[in-house]
Amino acid sequence: MTYWHAILLAIVEGLTEFLPVSSTGHMIVASALFGIPLTSFAKLYLVVVQLGAILSVFAVYWRRFFQSFDFYLKVLVAFVPIVIVGALLKKHIDLLLESVSTVAVMLLLGGIVLLFVDKWFPQGHAEKGEAAVTNPSYRQAFVIGVFQCLAVVPGTSRSAATIVGGLTQHLTRRAAAEFAFFLARPTMLAASVKDLYDYFKEAKAHGTDLAHLFTPEQVKMLAVGNVVAFVVALLAIKLFVNFVARYGFRAFGIYRIIVGGMLVIMLALKMPLQLV
Repeated sequence: MTYWHAILLAIVEGLTEFLPVSSTGHMIVASALFGIPLTSFAKLYLVVVQLGAILSVFAVYWRRFFQSFDFYLKVLVAFVPIVIVGALLKKHIDLLLESVSTVAVMLLLGGIVLLFVDKWFPQGHAEKGEAAVTNPSYRQAFVIGVFQCLAVVPGTSRSAATIVGGLTQHLTRRAAAEFAFFLARPTMLAASVKDLYDYFKEAKAHGTDLAHLFTPEQVKMLAVGNVVAFVVALLAIKLFVNFVARYGFRAFGIYRIIVGGMLVIMLALKMPLQLV
């Protein structure tokens, strides 16, 4: 893995983390297309680089972080399901991270869902006299957290899963997207800490101590990647929220179907898309 690989993946991450198109799926595909070997460090990088993008949420919505302790508790309630599922299925999730075919199928299926989600939940499912919600209850937050668990399958999109979960709970498009952004912070922090711990355990098993866990080049790659992802995600967040609030999710569904379909065709033709 080179610096250019690190920067490329960081750009892909920053652009896609908050879009319902699967940032992890896009990074897996980018790794395959550019021949980036999925070493232990590369797999760790795919997770840790997401921290840079997640930190952009604080930069954009920092005022919200000082307004309501109750909101924090709701985010934590929504965070609980993914902790349980992640702990139980960690080994299976790691295996899926190496599967381009899984990404292709999930991009297609998720795209089909996004084609119709605006009709199923028009502006937060405000029907039968029900008012659209901008601030979920604890029960609604937990349900959104359950939806987030679908994203353990690469190509599903954590953002898409949580946003759809928010729409089922009558949140407006903007509120569903913003809650998904906040929920991403503890989720990705926990994933990064867990992957760092596993990486250390593996290194220790091979006789590597903490002081030599990363080479100087790898430390620089992680630093540069997170900075790039942070800057790119700053631009992507506001554009995405404004676009979704105005136009909905259909365009993202079409995009997912096109990309997923292309991947399926490439795999069927046995084109070079396998991770090494």
